[in-house]
Amino acid sequence: MMKLCGFALSNYFNKVKFVLLEHGIPFEEVFVKPSQEEAMLEHSPLGKVPYLQTEDGDLCESQCIVEYLAARFPDRRIFSAGPWQAAKEREMITFVDVHLELTARNLYKEAFFGGTVSDATRGRVEKLLVHHIAGFKRIAKFAPYLCGEHFSVADTAGYVSLPLVGAATQAIYGRDFLLEAGIDWKSYIKTINARPAAQRVNEDRKAYIAASRAA
Repeated sequence: MMKLCGFALSNYFNKVKFVLLEHGIPFEEVFVKPSQEEAMLEHSPLGKVPYLQTEDGDLCESQCIVEYLAARFPDRRIFSAGPWQAAKEREMITFVDVHLELTARNLYKEAFFGGTVSDATRGRVEKLLVHHIAGFKRIAKFAPYLCGEHFSVADTAGYVSLPLVGAATQAIYGRDFLLEAGIDWKSYIKTINARPAAQRVNEDRKAYIAASRAA
């Protein structure tokens, strides 16, 4: 059985976990935290999570893992069958993962972990996010899902990352850039939360946070 390695606070771990649960793909969850120890680097070259252990070896980077799962389990239809719609789903994931979340990630040190970010970083990230969110808004449908009327794999990315973008900008700038742009991500998250796989991901994340605080 495949092993998904990571921990429940990682949005990219949760993205892959959501896909696995949503499509009924058997897997074992293994608790692993990022590390630069050699034992970790043997599995994940940059010491990041998630990574997937398969009978063929280890695979890292969340989107590469999702693409692997789609190719290995074609009957599960992780991406839409039509090439255009599947490409639009990949486009949406790129916007969420790269243009929004990875840009906002520069703020997390201060927004979530008690550190500080420089004024230069704040200014640079603000300009980038405002620009990127405007582009995202041009393609995101929220009707009620990111790509239209039907849930798609793009929503596994949106579900785990849009709240982080909103919360980080609220913490650093005093305003939620997504809400400010007219993107009601909170209603969107409630819609996704109706899905059992999303509920499982969210419950496990909350349990991890509670256990960490109690430790």
